[in-house]
Amino acid sequence: MFKTFRKDKGLPKAPLKGGGEVQVWWRLMRPHTLTASFIPVLIGTSLALSEAGRIDLSLFIAMFTACVLIQGATNVFNEYYDFKRGLDTKESVGIGGTIVRDGIHEKVVFYTGLILLAIAVLLGLFISFKSSWLVALVGLACILMGYLYSGGPFPISATPYGEFLAGFFMGPVIISISFFIQTGMVQHKTILLSIPTGILIGAILMSNNIRDLEGDKKHGRRTLAIVLGRDRAVKFLSGMFIFSYAWIVFLVMSMMVSPWLLIVFASVPKAVEAIRGFRGKTLPVEMMPAMKSVAQTNTLFGLFLVVGILCS
Repeated sequence: MFKTFRKDKGLPKAPLKGGGEVQVWWRLMRPHTLTASFIPVLIGTSLALSEAGRIDLSLFIAMFTACVLIQGATNVFNEYYDFKRGLDTKESVGIGGTIVRDGIHEKVVFYTGLILLAIAVLLGLFISFKSSWLVALVGLACILMGYLYSGGPFPISATPYGEFLAGFFMGPVIISISFFIQTGMVQHKTILLSIPTGILIGAILMSNNIRDLEGDKKHGRRTLAIVLGRDRAVKFLSGMFIFSYAWIVFLVMSMMVSPWLLIVFASVPKAVEAIRGFRGKTLPVEMMPAMKSVAQTNTLFGLFLVVGILCS
């Protein structure tokens, strides 16, 4: 366990009791967002299993773990840079609160992110050694994207392009890599099926930006939610859900995929719950349940998609 320090006095912080310190580090990872990392790996791997009839379990575990670590590192860097830019306070809603509430020194948080990325890189080298070194180049691009999302002089999270870029890298890119390392190829069906997942991952970020709209605006950020305005942002979020489900219908009607994939519609109630949770809400704390529902929609949609792929 990392040695933590009080930011105000630089003195060692007393260990938290009852597993409290473990909970602090777990909150820092923002576990509700980790669905955006492991669902694409499950989808890509299930497509590979359907195509090849078998998978390399070691590659799957390495890919799964590396993606979760990259997502976790992204969340850690987000916590660090939001604190450094004055975005996070003790009153902030939806943050890990590791620095502002738990007294962990910001440098410890930053180095934690680096350690997570270092482990992911080692796993990436293993994956590349067993598949193709082209994977290493794509993996480095994903890592760079994870850091630049909140780090650097011009963080992507402060622009209207965060949803698109994160959705692209964590949807089509990760799904395609997961499929490629198992089969040695990428099929057009894989790319087509990755589109709704990428959109739903973007929806997680959109929900976060809708919640933080007022605070982000005060700090000069220009997220997509700010550009659209709250009401239109919620409608845009609804459109992201509608398009994701309609895309599966289109693929089935075009006979590109099996009707089994229509099982994803079992997740519709959670999407409806998410949109209803945002309508008429203005306080961040009021929108937290809706944000959770958006992440759960991505999880359920992805898991049902995996079931549909395997059944077909």
